[in-house]
Amino acid sequence: MTSWFAPGRINLIGEHTDYNDGFVLPMALPMGCATTLSPATDGWSVVSVQEPGEVRVRRSGLSGRDDTPDWATYVLGALWLLHDDGVEVPPLRIEVDSDVPSGAGLSSSAALVCSVVCALDERLGLDLGPAGLLALSRRVENDAVGAPTGGMDQLASLRGEEGHALFCDMRDLTSQSVPFDPGASGLALLVADTRAPHRHADGEYAARRRGCEQAARQLDVPALRDVGADDLDAALASLDDDELRRYVRHVVTEDARVLEAVDLLRDGRLADLGPVLSASHASMRDDFRITVPEVDTAVEALLGAGALGARMTGGGFGGCVIALVAEGEVDAAGDAVRGAFSDAGFGEPELFTASAAPGAHAVEG
Repeated sequence: MTSWFAPGRINLIGEHTDYNDGFVLPMALPMGCATTLSPATDGWSVVSVQEPGEVRVRRSGLSGRDDTPDWATYVLGALWLLHDDGVEVPPLRIEVDSDVPSGAGLSSSAALVCSVVCALDERLGLDLGPAGLLALSRRVENDAVGAPTGGMDQLASLRGEEGHALFCDMRDLTSQSVPFDPGASGLALLVADTRAPHRHADGEYAARRRGCEQAARQLDVPALRDVGADDLDAALASLDDDELRRYVRHVVTEDARVLEAVDLLRDGRLADLGPVLSASHASMRDDFRITVPEVDTAVEALLGAGALGARMTGGGFGGCVIALVAEGEVDAAGDAVRGAFSDAGFGEPELFTASAAPGAHAVEG
């Protein structure tokens, strides 16, 4: 039986730039979610290896989602939307199995949604194509789930390429593969899952998005992506709110850092990426103010252990930190994080190295 696998992602750089029509540089991970579809006699049922029980619903549109558990909404969202679009979706049993840690900022939700959408596309013969798969995946999170995501996570999960990061322009949703193979340069991408709870993540994320949109209106530009680095000082001077100034400074400088990172990777200068990563973290900490003590502690410990650069990855308020580390220093860097967490009274972090993996694909069972 054929399953569809879609990966989680790490965003190498470009945080909170996606909904500002800016640039991002994610990569797909080896870990992800597999979805298997099989015929059913009546309605739709969902089973998850990670969740107890089975969720059964009648075939319907979005109006039928009220009593559905939150996790199952990510699975059933595509079916509801297709039903509302007039697509005949037969009775189905949907089984999902994910090894992406939830709440770590590695896009477990996008992996889940994209694997389901790809499985439905094949099963129902929808022939959505790359643009259609992306559009439906985004609609599931935005319209069915109600998460205001910008599309980066779905792009990475659907279009990732082994040994490459994905340079995405979030205005036109185009993407280009950029070489990213730390091992070829004697380096490793070390990931520290701080396991810090996402404190106020939803409300704070939405507040920053509103603030960025407000600043764009005051600056009379379509989005903050349209404020160039050379125009930043003038833009900041024209704003009368310090919070908005900080948001603008982060987004504009972060877009510039993404472009710099892409140039470095294309030139094969991976080691020079380190300071760019660290500058991104400082901007998230000081201007956008989306870090928490656990992630700041991890970054400081990694840099103190000799990492070339380190930053939080994901939307903020918890989650993972990434660091560019010499291959021979991975264990020592990990020990430094564990020691710093122990000294601070934090819980045990999870550490692993990551490589760029393929995007969504079929897997024969």
